[in-house]
Amino acid sequence: MLPASIQITGELLSAAEVQDICESLKEDSVRLLSVRGCQLSDRDFGHVCRGVAESRSLAQLNLNLGVVSSISRTRHLADALKTNRSLQTLFLHGSPLLDAGLVTLNPALSTHPTLVCLDLGDCMLGDEALGLICLRELTLSANPGISSKGWARLAIAVAHSSQLRVLNLDYNPLGDQIAGMLAVAVASSRTLEVLDLEGTGLTNQSAQVFLDMVENYPTSLRVLVLAENSISPELQQQICDLLSEGEEDDRDAPPLRSDPTSNRAVLPVRFKYQPIRSMQAPTWLLPHSNFSTQVVLLTSDVGESLLAETEL
Repeated sequence: MLPASIQITGELLSAAEVQDICESLKEDSVRLLSVRGCQLSDRDFGHVCRGVAESRSLAQLNLNLGVVSSISRTRHLADALKTNRSLQTLFLHGSPLLDAGLVTLNPALSTHPTLVCLDLGDCMLGDEALGLICLRELTLSANPGISSKGWARLAIAVAHSSQLRVLNLDYNPLGDQIAGMLAVAVASSRTLEVLDLEGTGLTNQSAQVFLDMVENYPTSLRVLVLAENSISPELQQQICDLLSEGEEDDRDAPPLRSDPTSNRAVLPVRFKYQPIRSMQAPTWLLPHSNFSTQVVLLTSDVGESLLAETEL
């Protein structure tokens, strides 16, 4: 029997329910565990973390919306990640981690052998946190406590990174100056394929910089999200056209040899996460993608909530 998924949203979990979850984890019968926005005691949270540590099937763990609510819970999670060897995606969106929480998690995150996607949106992070993160897919949405200096450090890290492919910075007050630094980083990166700058206070000045970048420099960028910024449709369309031309050039070029060390592709899909409480059939979590389309996304589906999540 293939591993299934457990998805519970916004409920108070009893000790019996937690025990069922833990037994499923220890039996390697769960591939996706989501307790998004749920309430459970510190003791039960520790039990869940021990189940995560022992699981050999768990690939995606969703603890969004305040489940990791204290430094003691952060330590439990860090201990679980040090032992777990299967997790590929971790959602902590809306958790009050602060920099101290990420410092606690970082040793386990940085040495985990399979973790490639991390959502730290709206986690009240500051500058110290940015020097600690390096994954294939990183979400830092809605962290206004990060300063210009912190974003500059991130831009340098992006330029230097040999593996970052997806970077979501939506709903941070970046402005044109920081966007310019990010454009330089994107031009330097040979791996970054997706950059989400939705609702980040950009103007035509930033768009012109990105236009010059995609027009004059080779780049791996394939998706640029510029929705909900003060940018003219004409400039956005120009960028879209240039990215489309780059896609055609890629199709005309001889096929590249595949990298045997990069056997996972990440595909960001933005949608409204619907409240679910279920134990359901197997869920394929990591669809393969070659990012065959290059596009500037001009519209937003965030709606009434800024906590739209990236699900694989």
